Amino acid sequence: MALTGRTALLAALGALVVGLLLPSRTGIGLVTGAVLVAVAVDLVLAAPVRRLRIERGGDTTVRLGESATVELTVTNPSGRPLRGLVRDAWAPSAWLPGAAEAASRHTLALPGGERRRITTVLTPTRRGDHHAHRVTVRSLGPLGLAGRQGSHLVPWTVRALPPFTSRKHLPSRLARLRELDGRTSVLTRGQGTEFDSLREYLPGDDVRSIDWRASARRSTVAVRTWRPERDRHILVVLDTGRTSAGRVGDAPRLDAALDAALLLTALATRAGDRVDLLAHDTRKRVAVAGSSAHEVLPAFTNAMAGLEPALHETDMRSLVSTALRMAPHRSLIVLLTGLDAAPAEDGLRPLLPLLTKRHEVVLASVADPRLDELAAGRGTLEAVYGAAAAEQTRADRRATAERLTRHGATVLDAPPARIAPALADTYLALKAAGRL
Repeated sequence: MALTGRTALLAALGALVVGLLLPSRTGIGLVTGAVLVAVAVDLVLAAPVRRLRIERGGDTTVRLGESATVELTVTNPSGRPLRGLVRDAWAPSAWLPGAAEAASRHTLALPGGERRRITTVLTPTRRGDHHAHRVTVRSLGPLGLAGRQGSHLVPWTVRALPPFTSRKHLPSRLARLRELDGRTSVLTRGQGTEFDSLREYLPGDDVRSIDWRASARRSTVAVRTWRPERDRHILVVLDTGRTSAGRVGDAPRLDAALDAALLLTALATRAGDRVDLLAHDTRKRVAVAGSSAHEVLPAFTNAMAGLEPALHETDMRSLVSTALRMAPHRSLIVLLTGLDAAPAEDGLRPLLPLLTKRHEVVLASVADPRLDELAAGRGTLEAVYGAAAAEQTRADRRATAERLTRHGATVLDAPPARIAPALADTYLALKAAGRL
């Protein structure tokens, strides 16, 4: 609690009177009085806390796992120097475990009429918005025996974005994309391709690509080359229902799905395609549509930052109808969902023909690598039972995937480390086959 100068002076006089009234035969009264007076004087001379002016600045976004810098500018308008401690309080998830105590506290020496800048380094451990709490200042007197303390509300928000760890796979996929796009000699033909140019026939070329009319005008056989069409529409659909909350390793399945969606988005925008985003469980959570090529990835990343799994079953009928509204023309619909037997069989499979009738559909699911470890277990009764349960689960997932494939969808089931590159490879394979 902050003390005014008048209050502190009255406290000093009261302490002196008390000290004089105490028995003084052994000098205890005088010593006690002197200590109390020193404490009261320290309170009087400590710089006031309430009058401080505190402003914030610095980073407003950071990728999960990286550090953000937030600055506090403290101005001391009084004539007394401030010497003390500052605590910049944030939510526990804004710090690495065990780092909050040291990272949030700062020593401060601020002469009267001047200002100082304090830097707080945050390393969020969860996606989403992290809000600053109170800034508490403890101003000590010259002797350090007593001081004043007060808090200021200085709002600030740092948004922790998805980490995009699969970015490391982007260069190799872009090299493959350049081949498909006709920037090297490897060219393809299919439904989703368009005429590019003529070149001389080479052994192994598809004879259907020979341009006989052009060949008649020259002394060599000419073939048409084709390149994948650009400006195709891709809709990425994130199932944020109950199955996305299941933890695989130390993170929920949703986090791996977000990472895969970001890699696909970065690759597709480089290919000249348009990408939209839908996140849905019992209702639409996020929808990002119509962003330009250079804005789509930042827009997706920002929208994904606050997504959290919902602990109830996804309304697949609502999800499919919303996806069809966002993709009125032929598109590639990528649905990142689970392959658990009951939700997939009862909720998704009856509605899948509505999507595959008009669109190319890819279903991608995050598998638990722990199943492979359990399935290999032997040696003890517990390990054998665990292996049997894991093998049954894997068989159920394979059966579900096969049934969904029969309805015209391409199904992926890969662990977190492989789901992003596997989805990117599937996109490139569809493009190479002319199915986009």
